[in-house]
Amino acid sequence: MPILKKLSELLNDAKISYEVYNHPLAYTAQEIAATQHVSGDALAKVVMLKVDGELAMAVLMGSQKVSLATVRESLGAREVQLATEDEFVARFPGCEIGAMPPFGNLFGLPVYVDPALEKDEYIYFNAGNHVQTVKLSYRDYERLVHPRVVRMRAADRRAA
Repeated sequence: MPILKKLSELLNDAKISYEVYNHPLAYTAQEIAATQHVSGDALAKVVMLKVDGELAMAVLMGSQKVSLATVRESLGAREVQLATEDEFVARFPGCEIGAMPPFGNLFGLPVYVDPALEKDEYIYFNAGNHVQTVKLSYRDYERLVHPRVVRMRAADRRAA
């Protein structure tokens, strides 16, 4: 299965170096990290949010859990909630649900990144499907996506 066409075109047009890895079918960030033999902290996972009624993409380390209260406070928003699949599925043509790459700019969505990801030299993320990941330098990701860095997790809270 090829990586998402829009993503590969963006990376190739920008002459960005990246690697694609195939792995057994995996759905959660921790499962993917285990199949790739990398830390859950190296995997960037996407969490879809509704911020004051508008869809947004939150990107965190695979081992982290988003705090809606922290995001609301960080953005100065009135309301932040998790988006349902029905609310965002149509925004990601060609992607398997739950495997969207953290490139909201390809889909007309704002992207918020937790500050912890900035510390990584490389990030791994879903390639639009549940059997491939992409390795990319965080600096190249930042240059292509221009995410807004926003604190999104309560201090020292990690996903199980």
